[in-house]
Amino acid sequence: MTAKARIAQKAIELLAQEPDGVRHYVLLRRLQAALPDVPVNTIRGSVVGLVEFKPDDVYQPARGLFQHTKFRDGATAAAVEVTATAPPAREEAFYASFADYLVGDLEECTRCVPLGGSTFQDKWGTPDVIGVRKARESDVVKFPTEIITAEIKVDSRSLITAFGQACSYRLFSHRCYLVVPRSSPTEDLARLESLCLALGLGLVLFDSADPSSPDFAIRVRAIRHEPDMFYVNRNLKMIEDRIFD
Repeated sequence: MTAKARIAQKAIELLAQEPDGVRHYVLLRRLQAALPDVPVNTIRGSVVGLVEFKPDDVYQPARGLFQHTKFRDGATAAAVEVTATAPPAREEAFYASFADYLVGDLEECTRCVPLGGSTFQDKWGTPDVIGVRKARESDVVKFPTEIITAEIKVDSRSLITAFGQACSYRLFSHRCYLVVPRSSPTEDLARLESLCLALGLGLVLFDSADPSSPDFAIRVRAIRHEPDMFYVNRNLKMIEDRIFD
């Protein structure tokens, strides 16, 4: 067996044990440990061409990430386990904690409240969480008031819908966050990350099985943009007493 074939065989064995895939540098390190008699440069070259050499066994769902093809469809093993052992939590159970996260951890808002439902009475939807960022009296340099919104999804099968909803909130908010389960398929998360970077949306991952400890983690920071002030004022008039002191 050639060195290239040995490397590919070992890589496939390693990837078959990792439902979430393995990053490029980790795969290199593990292959070097498993095949000490093979030159490092040979391993590096083989890993670069691994997908082309073994397309039926290996693919790349995202930049720098290798995954076994048996994990291409569906959620990760962790997601399957959660589904089997516990019913999904309701989205509303995460609204208040994410509002606190925006204020306390990300410091994107000075005030933030859960919303959801059909508050805005608009087919374009109502954000699950909405907040305001205002300059404080102690700020040396004052900045304009900003509106921040968020769309939260606990069902990883609805990521495309969630992305579309988050995009629509840009019409009346300066920054918008998409909040999705950490257990979502790796390839879907990679696509969402690229889309959020391209469009300026924020992306946050969380544990959708535990409302008491969602463990929110920022993946992409939202970029400020200028919304349509007609829709900003139209919508905020409906919740003025809830969001402004």
